[in-house]
Amino acid sequence: MIRPPGFRGAAFGTARNGDARVDEAARRGIARELGLTSEWAFLTQVHGTDVVEARGPGRIAEADALFTTRSGLPLAVATADCVPVVLEGPAVVAVVHAGWRGAAGGVVLETLSRLAASKLDVARAAIGPSIGPCCYEVGSDVAGRFPGFVSETRWGSPSVDIGGYLASELEAALPAGAVWRSTECTFTSDELHSYRRTRTRDRQVAVGWLPPD
Repeated sequence: MIRPPGFRGAAFGTARNGDARVDEAARRGIARELGLTSEWAFLTQVHGTDVVEARGPGRIAEADALFTTRSGLPLAVATADCVPVVLEGPAVVAVVHAGWRGAAGGVVLETLSRLAASKLDVARAAIGPSIGPCCYEVGSDVAGRFPGFVSETRWGSPSVDIGGYLASELEAALPAGAVWRSTECTFTSDELHSYRRTRTRDRQVAVGWLPPD
């Protein structure tokens, strides 16, 4: 597991940790490593911008952002090129799944807005491994949704930096120095699942939890 420095309840899995959405043994292994219960809350991810609250474990809803104020309840999203984000605050934790559709639609800002409306402060954000602009080839329709974050792949075709785009949004919304971002690219790392690289159905999970007081 990748543990962002300074975070109380955030971790990003690798391929070695297994697909804890569907593999109970993998989930128990991650739970033991992190000192958590293996009863997690999940989403059915749909590449949208809906934000829902988890009050207990299980598959909560069709959505792409999940938060809780219940301490000790792990939340998880699964990715294999999309961007996983964990938001931490004194009394809340949230996890976000952001592909290009969700990022362009504002799923991270929607999550921050929902938490603010509930008077829940966010202190920091961790952005996990995702496909980088070195490898995320897109068409002009997608590139046009991310002005300022258009780049080129290693082979010279247009690409976008979705992780950088989300980091920019979070840095504008949170205190200075509150955003951590992984430098790992899922496409180039053999330690991470990448749908673009292998068309895999497997995923790695991002886990967020609110530690007990």
